[in-house]
Amino acid sequence: MSLELPDNLVEPIVRAALAEDLGRAGDVTVAACIDLQARMSVTFISRQNGVVSGLSCVRLAISAMDPDAVISFEARDGDVIGPGSVLARVEGRAGAILTAERTALNLLGRMSGVATLTGAYVFAVRGTKARITDTRKTTPGLRALEKYAVRCGGGVNHRFGLDDAILIKDNHIAACGGVGEALERARAHVGHMMKIEIEVDTLEQFDEALTFAPDVIMLDNFDLDDMAEAVRRNAGKVALEASGGVNLQTVAAIARTGVDVISVGALTHSAPVLDIGLDAA
Repeated sequence: MSLELPDNLVEPIVRAALAEDLGRAGDVTVAACIDLQARMSVTFISRQNGVVSGLSCVRLAISAMDPDAVISFEARDGDVIGPGSVLARVEGRAGAILTAERTALNLLGRMSGVATLTGAYVFAVRGTKARITDTRKTTPGLRALEKYAVRCGGGVNHRFGLDDAILIKDNHIAACGGVGEALERARAHVGHMMKIEIEVDTLEQFDEALTFAPDVIMLDNFDLDDMAEAVRRNAGKVALEASGGVNLQTVAAIARTGVDVISVGALTHSAPVLDIGLDAA
């Protein structure tokens, strides 16, 4: 699993989430009910099986409200956890902890849900060479966190945005007038550090794309027979990515065709939140 995300990337997201929750008047429930000097101890506990991701969000949310809070972690991002697993213990000002609670749980549960679903896909393709990757179908504002969570679950990242790789899709091809024209324009435009991927819908398009030697060819909604045929024709020349129609019931068969990468939008757009609670100790 890759290194934890740096605080200077995560902290603005956490603070924006806190600001959204605090609104114009702050936490009026805490102001009404909790003594300013009151202290409490709490634990973050998983209610179900999963893979943890997002513990830095807990630390940053709590610390933003109480810089002197004592936070100790009993799990690390990427750990497989079960019901009753204690992820973190916190001791500090009661009002601050209660104010930060929902922001911390929202981000921790969301990221752990992504990591857990990714882990299920990675497990499903074990024994093949296929790697599971995400897409740009992420929650606006949370892309860096969700893509990090994919890595915590054992997956790899596709491009992060429109600026870090060329991905020529069907509408680009239509606007350019064909596969070959699109690839010629892309190759003439980019420097040596920029990769080029093209999406194809048929074996005929695949054959045409292969002659231009892009870095990656995406096989979009190919059936298993055509996918296996594309792998045979490719003979290892370029990386092949399978996309479309991928779920936990189909992914193993897709992997067995011999593709290199399987992209799964569901990792980030459909992952259930992992049930994690905060309990007073």
